[in-house]
Amino acid sequence: MLEFLRANVPRQAPLRAPTTLPLFPLNTVLFPGGLLPLKVFEQRYIEMTKVCLKDNKPFGVCMLKNGQEVNRPGAGSADFAGIGTLARIIDCDVPQLGILHLKTEGGTRFKVQSHVVTDLGLVVGQVTPLAPEPALPVPEAFQPLAALVELLMERVGRENFAAMPATADASWVGYRLAEMLPLPLPIKQSMLEINDCEVRLKVIAQFLKQREVL
Repeated sequence: MLEFLRANVPRQAPLRAPTTLPLFPLNTVLFPGGLLPLKVFEQRYIEMTKVCLKDNKPFGVCMLKNGQEVNRPGAGSADFAGIGTLARIIDCDVPQLGILHLKTEGGTRFKVQSHVVTDLGLVVGQVTPLAPEPALPVPEAFQPLAALVELLMERVGRENFAAMPATADASWVGYRLAEMLPLPLPIKQSMLEINDCEVRLKVIAQFLKQREVL
């Protein structure tokens, strides 16, 4: 599946000059329009969160390829994917001293051009935003996928999705299925990196047919 994606899917060219962005490498893939809860307890990310809240700015989430989420002495630097997603903090709770519970929402995708690691261990990248996919309706052939998203929303709870679901939008439907289905992380990352909503839906439909879900 990865070989098919690499050979057939166009990548979106980066836009504008690079900007500075704190990065949060995680064992997950955040998609545009998705919700991601985070438990923050490391000092580097607590400080990052304070700055983001104060300045009303996002941070970036990138999928870890190698390394650990939690900084450990002698572990070395983490290796992470070069395409990530902006995460905007939409809610913050402090259940106890030194722990933050964040609710974040995925925004624009970006490409990491370069990065450095601060003395605190925070990864700071020079990133360029990637253009959003054009808003297109879900093709007739993939209407069962839109219906599946509706079903999953009812079962999981609509509170776990963005306030304004867009089940008629092909990109939104593809992103939601890519984040909810038990796909391997490299495949999820490929689903994020491609810039063709119909190809994404086609790959997801093939995955579901192989498992006799569709």
